[in-house]
Amino acid sequence: MDVRYATKLALSSSSYDLPADSRVSSLPPDAELVVRLQAGEAAAFRTLVERYQGPVYRTALGLLRSPEEAEDVAQEVFVEVYQTIARFRGEAALSTWLYRLATSRALKQRRKNQTKKRFAFLTTLLGANQEVLHERPDHRHPLALLEGRQQQQQLLDAIARLPDSQQIAFTLRHEQELSYEEIAAVLDTTRPAVESLLFRARQSLRKFLHPHLA
Repeated sequence: MDVRYATKLALSSSSYDLPADSRVSSLPPDAELVVRLQAGEAAAFRTLVERYQGPVYRTALGLLRSPEEAEDVAQEVFVEVYQTIARFRGEAALSTWLYRLATSRALKQRRKNQTKKRFAFLTTLLGANQEVLHERPDHRHPLALLEGRQQQQQLLDAIARLPDSQQIAFTLRHEQELSYEEIAAVLDTTRPAVESLLFRARQSLRKFLHPHLA
């Protein structure tokens, strides 16, 4: 079985936006699904994708804000599950494992993007001999940076400034609507630690969005 092709086909033939209940109400529970996956059943892999493609994709999208990159991450997650399911021992729930894979791969992709951006910026400052040619002038007034922006984009930009752990907790809580206990399982931490992460994330977002109130 070509797992990459099968994953791409499964993802492209289903909708990310359908309500979860409409897709999975008749599907087997996760424990049974894991057994079938470990037995190598092709149909079980399709069931896995149908059940978790939406949450995995939306989690990646929440961290990357790029539909194309989120789709790539989703595909990579399911490929990794297929390749490593035999070693899954159930120490965590299947959904927890998938969220961990999604957040880990999304953050890895984001770090790669940031590295590319830094390199591209440096190449505009350096000449052939790697000597600094100039500094980019920025004549914009600080207040002008906010003019014309929609509130949603302001919020997305502010979320992107949060530390990784706070951003994951915020995304899982407010975009995926996971419980504190589920987030704690994904981050391998405690509920009080999750509550602290979310509190600090909200405090930082208020500061980013309303610096005059800080």
